[in-house]
Amino acid sequence: MTANPLLPSGYDIVWSVVTVVVVGLAIVALVSLARSARGLTSLQALLWVVVVLFVPVLGPLGWLAVGRRARPTGPVTPHR
Repeated sequence: MTANPLLPSGYDIVWSVVTVVVVGLAIVALVSLARSARGLTSLQALLWVVVVLFVPVLGPLGWLAVGRRARPTGPVTPHR
């Protein structure tokens, strides 16, 4: 295998690391989503899976930052 004469090998290394980070972030988000699925409806869980898989960086970050904290906590009782 010969090196690409148009791109330095550093670019290959950087893009390989970026790819590993993006895939790792998606895996962490999907595992977290699977563990938190009891507090979500099946439609919510499906939508989060689609977002995590098809929006490469923002989807997993969105789930880890917002999604897992926005689970319903139970019935709401009115305050008097």
